[in-house]
Amino acid sequence: MSNGTNIDVSGAINSIVDTAGKIVQLQMNFMNDSLKVHADAIGPLAKSATDLIGSVANTATQVLQSVSSAIAPKK
Repeated sequence: MSNGTNIDVSGAINSIVDTAGKIVQLQMNFMNDSLKVHADAIGPLAKSATDLIGSVANTATQVLQSVSSAIAPKK
């Protein structure tokens, strides 16, 4: 008494699980690529920040030396 309609439950479940797995894999790839981009950007940024801090420290030292030599009594 079948009307010719067969539902492939096993195939449907396999398809859903396969699709969910692909979605999870795509999300993991996206996160991995995002971390790589951030790591690649942070390296040069950290070097620039370190160089900037060094320059500011040198400038501050020169300013303090100039001020102290201006304030110090002349012999």
